[in-house]
Amino acid sequence: MHPFNVRVYGLLINSQNEVLISDEQEYGMKFSKFPGGGLEFGEGLVDGLKREFMEECAMGVEVLKHFYTTDFFVKSLFSEAQLISVYYTVKNIQPINLAVKTTAFDFDGEVEPLQCFRWVKINELKKTDLTFPVDQYVVELLHRHYEFS
Repeated sequence: MHPFNVRVYGLLINSQNEVLISDEQEYGMKFSKFPGGGLEFGEGLVDGLKREFMEECAMGVEVLKHFYTTDFFVKSLFSEAQLISVYYTVKNIQPINLAVKTTAFDFDGEVEPLQCFRWVKINELKKTDLTFPVDQYVVELLHRHYEFS
């Protein structure tokens, strides 16, 4: 039997049609992703996403609607598990007090895990701006979903 790794991510989009990206470094690896992470045992998807936003962003969010669930096979990069990723659109219910950067991996400090955030305009977001295959696919879906003039 092969285990499953369930992950949940939030697409926080501001009034300028920018999406929040998390740049991180852990285990000597740098990666860019949407805010979120692994579901803990006994936790539902919405509660897990709210917890992840509190842990990563120190921000309460309201989960608005389901955006996408992985519908193709992805093996976890970190274990022998099959990855299942669920994405929701979210909105902040508390002020955003993040130190937002303009450059990827512009960390404050040197002790891992490292994390910083940046806003990226959806119409300028490229698949290669994100590290993981499912996030890259979600970039395509964001481009299809949002119309820009």
